[in-house]
Amino acid sequence: MSDQFPPSGAAQRLMDCPNWLYLLREFDSLYRYGSAGGSAAIRGHRKRVRDRLSAAMARDPEMISRDCERKPVTAHLPRALDLGERAAMQGMARALREVKDELTWEYGYEKISKALSQKYAYCEILGPQGPVQCDNLILGFVLFAPNTTYPQHSHNEIEESYISVSGAWSENNSAVFAPGSLILNRSGDEHRITTGDRDPCLLAYAWTGPDARLAKPNMKLTPTRKTKPAS
Repeated sequence: MSDQFPPSGAAQRLMDCPNWLYLLREFDSLYRYGSAGGSAAIRGHRKRVRDRLSAAMARDPEMISRDCERKPVTAHLPRALDLGERAAMQGMARALREVKDELTWEYGYEKISKALSQKYAYCEILGPQGPVQCDNLILGFVLFAPNTTYPQHSHNEIEESYISVSGAWSENNSAVFAPGSLILNRSGDEHRITTGDRDPCLLAYAWTGPDARLAKPNMKLTPTRKTKPAS
């Protein structure tokens, strides 16, 4: 068991676990000092994230030890962190490296294709599933292998932002985003992610929404629409 967590029967809180605290402070800096690019919607989202994060950190919540869980895509994590430490998000990449052996990587879907299961996973850092407990905010990371297509999907009642840590990616084929870029998806917004063909892509994410929805987000991929044959 990591020395970041207590022995059996003992309880530790966030302030007792400096590596997790420093990682959350990196999130706080991103949402406190990063630019909104002139967007009122992004400015409002940033404020909601940092206010909820500040409140959660002030509560000094109890840490919940979860089993470390890897997925096939986590073989790409060392490369993603190396790239992150060379670019604009080096503080976040270094802080994540300190807890990488304690992360619980998941899929989040009841059903997932074999191809996607090899190239995608996420880990929750703060939220209802912990390890840092919070009911009204989720923070975490999504990791994609090179040349990945994350299919069309949306989130009901959940507002989501991605911030690039490393790697190049595109959402809805609209642009190529580099480390430090932020994308906002509001509730119900359909989005599809593709990644470059040479390197993995690591994104930090934040979810805000009703407590009940964050506890059970019911993640579902959008069914592929069948095109009607020409008459």
